Amino acid sequence: MFRDSLKSSLAHVGIALREPEDFALRWHQEASHYRAAVWLGLGLTAIFGTMTYGMTMGIGEGSVSIARKGMLLTIAAGLAWSVPLPALYVLNSLAGSRLKASTTLLAALVTTSWGGLALVASVPIKWFFSVAIPAQVGDLLSQHAANLIVLGVNLLVFSGVGLSMADVFCRVMRALEPRSLEPIWYLILIGIIGSDLFYLFGLFAW
Repeated sequence: MFRDSLKSSLAHVGIALREPEDFALRWHQEASHYRAAVWLGLGLTAIFGTMTYGMTMGIGEGSVSIARKGMLLTIAAGLAWSVPLPALYVLNSLAGSRLKASTTLLAALVTTSWGGLALVASVPIKWFFSVAIPAQVGDLLSQHAANLIVLGVNLLVFSGVGLSMADVFCRVMRALEPRSLEPIWYLILIGIIGSDLFYLFGLFAW
């Protein structure tokens, strides 16, 4: 029984990551009722992705820094997406939206899960530039210059993944309510809050 439930939940998570618009739309139209395990699976996917990438940001600084940056990146990303989410639901409701709070939450959760996997896929790129490049050019560049290379790679990855997540979220919201306005202000708030938390938590400090 448990094994069947687990397989079903994992299958739903896979569908959510491959077809986020259809996945959220089925919930909104009450064509599917997702169990708590499905929601948990989506959340754990997002946590796994951000924590894995965050841990690579501490490479070369010891195991404590690796674990700390993994946790801090997960916390920063989670706060950036969750803090303005109630405002998105309230303002959309005032504007005539018929989306339930759970549907709005599901749209954000699917997007962050997708982003988590995108960060995992970016780990080899980050690893190469963080380890191989500084090691090869260490005799030619100062440590400061090597850190700038790593910083640039991180910013490039976060920018690329962030823009892709924004596109996924907009597509999901558009599928749920085709006539609704693009949630640009919400995405801008996520970027501002996330950037501030990254700086506050010292994620780019070496």
